[in-house]
Amino acid sequence: MGDVREFVIRVGRGDVAELRGRLAGTRWGSDVPGVGWERGVPVGYLRELVGYWGGGFDWGAVEGRLNRMPQFRTEIDGQDVHFVHQRSARDGAVPLLLVHGWPGSFVEFTEVLPQLADAFHLVVPDVPGVGFSGPLREAGWTTGRIADAFLTLMGRLGYAEFGVQGGRSGARIAAEMGRRAPDRVIGVHLNGLVTPPTDDPGALAGLTEIEKERLGRLAELHTDGFGFAALQSTRPATLGHALLDSPAGQLAWTVEKLRAWSDARSPLPEDAVDRDLLLADASILWFTRTAASAAALFYEDAHDPNEVAPRPRGPVPTAVLATGTTDVAVRRFADREHHVTRWTEIERGGAFLALEQPAAFAEDVRDFFAAVRAAPDRLRG
Repeated sequence: MGDVREFVIRVGRGDVAELRGRLAGTRWGSDVPGVGWERGVPVGYLRELVGYWGGGFDWGAVEGRLNRMPQFRTEIDGQDVHFVHQRSARDGAVPLLLVHGWPGSFVEFTEVLPQLADAFHLVVPDVPGVGFSGPLREAGWTTGRIADAFLTLMGRLGYAEFGVQGGRSGARIAAEMGRRAPDRVIGVHLNGLVTPPTDDPGALAGLTEIEKERLGRLAELHTDGFGFAALQSTRPATLGHALLDSPAGQLAWTVEKLRAWSDARSPLPEDAVDRDLLLADASILWFTRTAASAAALFYEDAHDPNEVAPRPRGPVPTAVLATGTTDVAVRRFADREHHVTRWTEIERGGAFLALEQPAAFAEDVRDFFAAVRAAPDRLRG
């Protein structure tokens, strides 16, 4: 069995002071008059958020709160992997791995853990290259390699069978784990799923109005919202220099996606996600110097021939949780790659459901895995 070590977050006072000094010394430009968010994060908004990060946000309180969770670190395939491991007191609890997406870290699930702790043994890692699992020690950390590492992690913790949940890029990792180990993964729960259509015109026949709207959002994402991915998948090192040198720049790079991918009826990011949690995530990326390696994960997948769609259809029972204002997932396209046995629509929320709608998120996760446990053979693909 690999070495699993207890881990406590300890950020030095000097590191906190340096962050505050850099934030206070940020050089600011000016917006084009009359322009809002359509060109990116407005200066006025970012100045206010940076001001709170440097002057009102209490990292010490956040660190203390995070350290109340049992945390560990282990080495897998030459890379540190940091994770929370919280066992349930209930007999027969289901082991459940929760996989965050980009932008994000294990902090993404902190609001929902108390609502899942009764039914699940919870394992919440930082993806390799992110937060306290990074920076990366070498190239080649694709979705498939991360999936293998997390399969190793669950085995190292003694879990022969378990469920997996993932959102956004974490959904790809979760689904890949089901493809690679269908004898161990009892079910996969996904949110923030992207389901590109096929080239067959007939595949678009009979779409509902909601599905047409989602395809429209997907087309808009590719034409007007995919610049971050184009840069991260081609020149992440160039971007990385800026992210590692400027905390205000790092925050702007991720908070723009938080606003774009959270509930469309939320005017500002903190209207969808608690501001202190937003800044806790930004602080972790800054203190661990992992914003660059987190961005580079897109490069790895873009240059991995195994990531070319369509992928083999996953055989394990799969649930998709979709929202009304932000999602781009269409069930008929999801069915091509996933054995979808549960599809849930909720009105509010976006791609960060564990933070935006923790109660609805937890309820759907609990209900799905209860159904899987009740009829495992009937739900298999």
